[in-house]
Amino acid sequence: MADTDGASRRPAATTLACWLAVAPGAAWATVRLLGVDRGPLVQLLAFTPYAAAGSLLPLILVIALRRWQPVAVAAVTTVALVAVVAPRAYGSTPPPADGPAVRLLTANLLAGSADARALVDLVRRHSVDVLTVQEFTPAVTTELDQAGLDQLLPYRELHPVEGTPGSGLYARHPISAGGVRHNSGGWGLQAYGTILVPGAPPVRVESVHPAAPYAIDQIGHWRRDLAAQPSATPDGQLRILAGDFNATLDHAPLRALLDTGYVDAADAAGTGLIGTWGPYDGDPIPPVAIDHVLVDRRVAVRATAVYAIPGSDHRAVFTDLRLPPAG
Repeated sequence: MADTDGASRRPAATTLACWLAVAPGAAWATVRLLGVDRGPLVQLLAFTPYAAAGSLLPLILVIALRRWQPVAVAAVTTVALVAVVAPRAYGSTPPPADGPAVRLLTANLLAGSADARALVDLVRRHSVDVLTVQEFTPAVTTELDQAGLDQLLPYRELHPVEGTPGSGLYARHPISAGGVRHNSGGWGLQAYGTILVPGAPPVRVESVHPAAPYAIDQIGHWRRDLAAQPSATPDGQLRILAGDFNATLDHAPLRALLDTGYVDAADAAGTGLIGTWGPYDGDPIPPVAIDHVLVDRRVAVRATAVYAIPGSDHRAVFTDLRLPPAG
């Protein structure tokens, strides 16, 4: 006698397997689109570009198995994830800014352990005008000047601290109205100042370093620090935020900051999918883009690039900008 019960169970089991295959991607897309960055989801959302690429696998599987309802869900998932990620690989048309060029570099120095000479070589090679640094210590301050940074970028607003809180701002042009902001929970400092670039309006630059969401009890600090970042002032002073944001474009708090009037430079240049952090401490963590340069929408982004700095787990982010002319 034929095993009719077994035969009837096999299609049902296959259908269940198909639903289980598409469910994680659908849940990921829902969390990303709704912006519900909570708990461990904060860390997971940093890897959304990988989830977008991975969503093709269950789609191919359920198509092969001809389970059409799971196919519909998988297709919507893939389209949704690719739609939020893919634009970062395509440049956008810059605004008609025809003022002076400003070349900016930002680097997390990993508690001062980054190779100071390699960083100064980058500044020299790319004729950098503005440098922002995070995890900036007294020792690396001395090392940078010994490598020649004092000759290249003589103006500075420096707040070195042992460990990870320190912050610094260097410039080729004079800095006015400098100072430092303290993030929540004692996590870090953010040096800032107004750079006086000849032929351009004054531009306030801040070295950004909010709390890292490395543990559940840090997520509140992370969220508050990102919410406290200076909003863009589209009808007022030019602003640039540059540093280690500990957030990707898939995190709602960073997107909310962009909505105030900033543009992510890498996104605008079509290089927004290049990772700037990871692997970390030997762990097999795929690179993610958590270091950013956010510029006022009146500033044109001409190019961006990332460079490894020996001794740091972050890549330095270089951005070639053009400011609007002085009014």
